[in-house]
Amino acid sequence: MAAAKKTAIEVVELSVEEKLRTLYKLQKINSEIDKIRTLRGELPLEVQDLEDEIAGLQTRIEKLQEEVKSLETSAASKKTEIGTAKDHIKKYKEQQNNVRNNREFDSLSKEIEYQTLEIELCEKRIKEFAAQIKEKNELIEESKKTLEERTNDLESKKGELEEITSDTQKEEEVLIAERIEYEKMIEERLLTAYKKIRKNARNGLAVVSVERDACGGCFNQIPPQRQLDIRSRKKIIVCEYCGRILVDKDIVEEEK
Repeated sequence: MAAAKKTAIEVVELSVEEKLRTLYKLQKINSEIDKIRTLRGELPLEVQDLEDEIAGLQTRIEKLQEEVKSLETSAASKKTEIGTAKDHIKKYKEQQNNVRNNREFDSLSKEIEYQTLEIELCEKRIKEFAAQIKEKNELIEESKKTLEERTNDLESKKGELEEITSDTQKEEEVLIAERIEYEKMIEERLLTAYKKIRKNARNGLAVVSVERDACGGCFNQIPPQRQLDIRSRKKIIVCEYCGRILVDKDIVEEEK
């Protein structure tokens, strides 16, 4: 039986110097993207906040309007109850004219008194409903005014954002495409480390050069022997103070 043949897949791995150059290029691309997004500033967040506030105001207005309708329905119901109570009073008074004894008269009088109290209670509730309706209508008007102001603000902010975006979108798309290509060239472990350093760095710089014998990120002094190691480009060296990846100044000059 013939032995199974294995196809060897040749894996091309970058040298340490090539890794450093690729990381530096990736950092430059990310820094350019950061600049574009800084130019937009807080506008995307402001637009999102305004959209959320507008949605909240619209929901509030709808809820208040539903509450007003419910109160109006309740007030109408109480008015109907008043009409019914008045009809009962009229009927009981007519019946009092035909009673045969005092007991029947007193019984009808109690019914009339009860219906009168019901009318007073309904009238009180109608006034309460009217006060609540007035209060809620005032809140609706205030909310509508605020909604109009926020809608105008949103249109203005969207206009600013669209203007900035239209000027920078194409440039950002090109940079993002380049970033993807460079990320593909870097081994996963190193890329993960780079992204972690970049995320924790205040200015987003994960790869910096040695400037005047110091780290270009935190500006702490780098010992002479360590500087020689960095210039040799034989291994990836990070700053012992800030953790950034260090490259020699020549790489920076060569990649300009």
